[in-house]
Amino acid sequence: MSPDEYCQQKTVQSGSSFYYSFLFLPPERRRAITALYAFCREVDDTVDEATDESIARIKLAWWRTEVSAMYKGGGTHPVMLALQPHLAVYNLQEQHMQAIIDGMEMDLNQSRYLDYPALKKYCWHVASVVGILSASIFGVTNPRTLEYAEKLGLAFQLTNIIRDVGEDARKGRIYLPISELQQFGVTAADLLNARHSDKFEALMKFQSARAQATYDEAFALLPLEDRRAQRPGLMMAAIYRAVLGEIERDNFNVLTHRTSLTPLRKLWLAWKTYIRG
Repeated sequence: MSPDEYCQQKTVQSGSSFYYSFLFLPPERRRAITALYAFCREVDDTVDEATDESIARIKLAWWRTEVSAMYKGGGTHPVMLALQPHLAVYNLQEQHMQAIIDGMEMDLNQSRYLDYPALKKYCWHVASVVGILSASIFGVTNPRTLEYAEKLGLAFQLTNIIRDVGEDARKGRIYLPISELQQFGVTAADLLNARHSDKFEALMKFQSARAQATYDEAFALLPLEDRRAQRPGLMMAAIYRAVLGEIERDNFNVLTHRTSLTPLRKLWLAWKTYIRG
């Protein structure tokens, strides 16, 4: 199996909504974004699948050395070999690659966030920086496009947090800010024990409204001249907002249920966004 084939397999197996937007890219950009996504999956799995925190830290440290080696023309993992040819072509910065690993390490260091600014810092590392790297691969002529991508990454992560509240709680993680739980009278125990209530729905409506506003803020930042190149991100946004809409219609039944779209609907949303231009 070639490095590119390895990354393709990793991406397909993940079942991610992102995969559907990759299908519409030219081959070279598709290979680059697939390799980047495979890297994100590898380091994320290092933390999510670890049963021993010390082993997870060792593995993340290994990934740090792999990234450094890749930028010096080395690296041994198939993902590094697949990504290396694209670094200079799309101006992918090492500091951003390392920042993703920093975000994964944050999951080992803490499982609660005091307030929204603290949560935003986490989101920047695990999502906004991925948005910046992805936008660079899609094509950027105006620097404001990177601001759009950073904000869009935040919107994606806020959507993930809403969708995965129950699943994350079962892993002992609560990403909803403590200050906002207190504001709406919801306790950590309510989440950990999957207690759905009017207070919980009010809290989640607040979270959803912020996520929706963040999408709108991101779109307002996208320069017209880069809109066509950035269609893959807009496709992802169409899919993610559709998921958020389903969650809202289901009265935020996220403590015991994970909302998802069928592959056909994801493909349809991606196609609609693509032809809209």
